[in-house]
Amino acid sequence: MKSSRRSFLKTASVLTAAPFLLPSRVWSAETPPNDRLVMGFIGVGKQGRYLLSSFLSRKVCRVVAVCDVDTTRRTSAQEMVNGYYTQHADAGSPDCAAYNDFRDVLAREDINAVCIATPDHWHTIPAIAALESGKDVYCEKPLTHNIHEAVTLMNAVAANRRVLQTGSMQRSMKEFRVACELVRNGVVGTISRVECSFGPPGIPCDLPEEEMEPGLDWNLWVGPAPMRPYNSILSPRGVHDHFPDWRNYREFGGGMVCDWGAHHLDIAQWGLDMDESGPIEVHPPEDPAAMAGGVLQYANGVRVIHMDGFGAHFYGSGGEVKVNRGRIELVLNGERVAGFVDRDSGGSLESTLQQLENEYLSDAKVRLYQSYDHIQDFLDCVKSRRKPITSEVVGGRSAICCHLLNQAYYNHAVIKWQPERMQFAPGSGDPAWLTRNYREPWNV
Repeated sequence: MKSSRRSFLKTASVLTAAPFLLPSRVWSAETPPNDRLVMGFIGVGKQGRYLLSSFLSRKVCRVVAVCDVDTTRRTSAQEMVNGYYTQHADAGSPDCAAYNDFRDVLAREDINAVCIATPDHWHTIPAIAALESGKDVYCEKPLTHNIHEAVTLMNAVAANRRVLQTGSMQRSMKEFRVACELVRNGVVGTISRVECSFGPPGIPCDLPEEEMEPGLDWNLWVGPAPMRPYNSILSPRGVHDHFPDWRNYREFGGGMVCDWGAHHLDIAQWGLDMDESGPIEVHPPEDPAAMAGGVLQYANGVRVIHMDGFGAHFYGSGGEVKVNRGRIELVLNGERVAGFVDRDSGGSLESTLQQLENEYLSDAKVRLYQSYDHIQDFLDCVKSRRKPITSEVVGGRSAICCHLLNQAYYNHAVIKWQPERMQFAPGSGDPAWLTRNYREPWNV
């Protein structure tokens, strides 16, 4: 039996609600019940609008709903969708609905999938509610705000048999796949350490109160986080063309450790073949005030070190692999044998990648998941019901790496971790570090 819209809106504010029950034929169907994937978008700020534009242009998609707590943003997104369908009448109808509350999107039974591009503290609650309402999910990275949410969300995907893609799109960029294949095939020997470059951990929010213009549901923006006065740094009003700095504050994000760390630590996990595992120890820097120098240590002795550098830099017994967006280098026995950094240095990224594949991976035993379009990969997997390249397991465990590193910084403590059980080792850590205090009525 399907829950009624009224019942769903009443219970979805907390995640103790019973899940939707759909006929078994829907779970096993090779394609969604509709001819096209009918989608709703939750959060249409800068990143959300980029994703909306990309999905909107796919013939297989039909966008029928957008949601944002800022009136101007959601109206602009609605106009964007309706304008597109006015010009492309064969793709859809210019009747996109605009909602303030994500629960109104999830209550629609005609929607098959949602895209979530909210601030981090709002990823998990709508994602789980969407899964329980029978919808597939594309959710921005880092997948969750804390470790408890990561474990709960992974379990929710399995329990509801849905498809979830995390927005860690570097895995759909060829340079990162080639770099990880070089590492995984032993081209640079046995890996001893990986240096990952990203910014500092999160800080407590101490922003002063600012006067807020009408049109923003501040209570809903804050959601499960502690209530605090409005400040435009957290939620700039209207349509803006920058990434807001809510991500710097612990209450809403996890600093650059969770922002860029979710990209580069994800590549470290991929290169080390740790997608279904993780570190066993996390060490803070010696200086309690330091904002870099934290270390993730794996059972095989490999250390992943947070420091300035080249994105993800793998050090092996016989060489190095360095990779960042649009850049890659291979060093063997101290000599740079191939690489592309920028066009001033000659060549091209594509020709360099082709050279690396021809010379070092032509008979590779390890071939990694190939995706050349992150969004298309999600759409393909919605149809096939296979795990996408950055599934909930990949995204969840990479997020856990970020959260563990942050907790080592926040508490200046060595953390011993059991990746197979996704919990602290006996005598290590504090259960409070796994989760947060959720503001009522929200809970995970």
